[in-house]
Amino acid sequence: VPAKTIKRIAAELAHYAFREKVELDVPWTDHYGRTHKTMVGRPVAMHAMRGISAHANGFQTCRAIHLLQILLGTIDAPGGFRYKAPYPRPIPPAIKPTGKPGQVFPNEPLPGPPLGFVTSPDDLLIDEKGTPQRIDKAYSWDAPLAAHGMMHMVITNAAKRDPYGIDVLFMYMANMSWNSAMNVPDTMKYLTMKDETTGDYVIPKIIYSDAYASEMVHYADLILPDTTYLERWDCISLLDRPISEADGPADSIRQPVVEPDRDVRPFQTVLLDLGARLGLPGMTTAEGKPRYPGGYQDYIVNHERAPGIGPLAGYRGVDGTLSGKGAPNPDQLKRYIENGCHFFHELAPDQKYFKHVNKSYLDFATGFGLIGAPNPIIHQLYCEPLQKFKLAAEGHGAIQPPDSHRKRLIEAFDPIPNWYPPFEGEMIEENEFPMHAVTQRPMAMYHAWGSQNQWLRQILGRNWLYIAHQRAASLGIKDGDWVTLTSHHGQIRAQAKLMNGVNPDTVWTWNAIGKRSGTWGLEKGAPESKQGFLLNHLISELLPEREGGYRFSNSDPVTGQAAWYDLRVRLEKATDADGISAPQFSDLKPLRAAR
Repeated sequence: VPAKTIKRIAAELAHYAFREKVELDVPWTDHYGRTHKTMVGRPVAMHAMRGISAHANGFQTCRAIHLLQILLGTIDAPGGFRYKAPYPRPIPPAIKPTGKPGQVFPNEPLPGPPLGFVTSPDDLLIDEKGTPQRIDKAYSWDAPLAAHGMMHMVITNAAKRDPYGIDVLFMYMANMSWNSAMNVPDTMKYLTMKDETTGDYVIPKIIYSDAYASEMVHYADLILPDTTYLERWDCISLLDRPISEADGPADSIRQPVVEPDRDVRPFQTVLLDLGARLGLPGMTTAEGKPRYPGGYQDYIVNHERAPGIGPLAGYRGVDGTLSGKGAPNPDQLKRYIENGCHFFHELAPDQKYFKHVNKSYLDFATGFGLIGAPNPIIHQLYCEPLQKFKLAAEGHGAIQPPDSHRKRLIEAFDPIPNWYPPFEGEMIEENEFPMHAVTQRPMAMYHAWGSQNQWLRQILGRNWLYIAHQRAASLGIKDGDWVTLTSHHGQIRAQAKLMNGVNPDTVWTWNAIGKRSGTWGLEKGAPESKQGFLLNHLISELLPEREGGYRFSNSDPVTGQAAWYDLRVRLEKATDADGISAPQFSDLKPLRAAR
């Protein structure tokens, strides 16, 4: 982006943030008890989508955007970005991850949650030698703040027995042998890799649940056939990712609309059943009986994360008159159905803005169960937890990182938002791979299930590689030509579509449309498998070797977020096009249930 353009945008932001205003004639009271006659905001709104975080520098890039929002005074203000429940939440959240040495024992439940929020090296899940305790290496020096874990590293680490081997790989609807995996060719090898000494599989057993015969299903020893979303109860909960809007908290349910015509059960119900059979305390009563004998719908209504707080916020209490907090209501699902399968609580006018410091909102959120106490949630320009890790890397403190990790910790854990180039791009020759390549999910194909929809297949039965007209012309590529795309890790062949609305230095495609032949119940020669393709084959889950031979994951060093968007490629017109995408893999055989 030219410097002139950057300066123009900066000047526009400054003008509208500091010289213009949006004023609502609504009195409100801040957390100090001061009453303001109006709500004054700035007409500058930003929305950072999650693709920004899909880089090795994504966490600090997101922080920089939010720092700019803070400085411009545009967070939860009229005209600016607005919080949606359950946010804002206290910073940092108090919950810590569990899994240190001495906390995990065979045949015993974890004494705390597997995920949480690390605030210093003291919270890392490592042993006295610094060895990661989780198979994905989350909450270790590799990715200290990996609040969502690092699922993209599980299969690779298990196959390499780094930091240890596993007995069973148990997954749900994560198509980790195909479109949800980096480095698909090697991932498929890892799933069938055998120990050279014993001849046994390195990953001995795989249990997998899905509603369809996806690529990953074919690698499973035990398949738990799931229902489709049309055949089960579900909730879009305030405890997870709800449907809230800025004017108030909202959640919803899905209800079954058709009866399954085959031997399947909702995966959540199966988990509850397994947990009860194993005697897990959260899934059994004091007498040892199943706590939720009615399955997942029983859990949705009767589970309480804390007293009075469950998966659904609406129609709580024995008579269904309470919202947010209240005893379980046996008629809760019925009440949701009567209300169109959703619940919405509209905030009072004086609660809709400045929620992080708005006394009325903070009092409401505490009573509703969104936060634990009505304390202000102060935005932090300087992040103390990051500084603690940086100081550790500089040699301070009792818990020290390996020498191989110090440099990147110092660079990445700046307490003030900074920017550094993506690691993969710095490790390869830019002239050899001058372009960027991006893969993104179409809404209709979010988990690849769209291939089961006959009319949708007619519209979106295969994907294309989208290229800017300008770039294509310079390479002699015409619309519909076959092209090769090469990274430092691999090569694919795909069919080109030319367009104007893309940066000339970037190519992109839809993810999850391309399928492996023999899967999903698709016919032989289906366009998804013969013309469809994935960019995943080009993306390594590991970075090239660093000093000492260690290979870090291709992830953000702070959060462990997979760096999907750091991919650099070389684009060329294909010389051996035969109307079929590449690579192609052997057809997977139709599944037959063991009897």
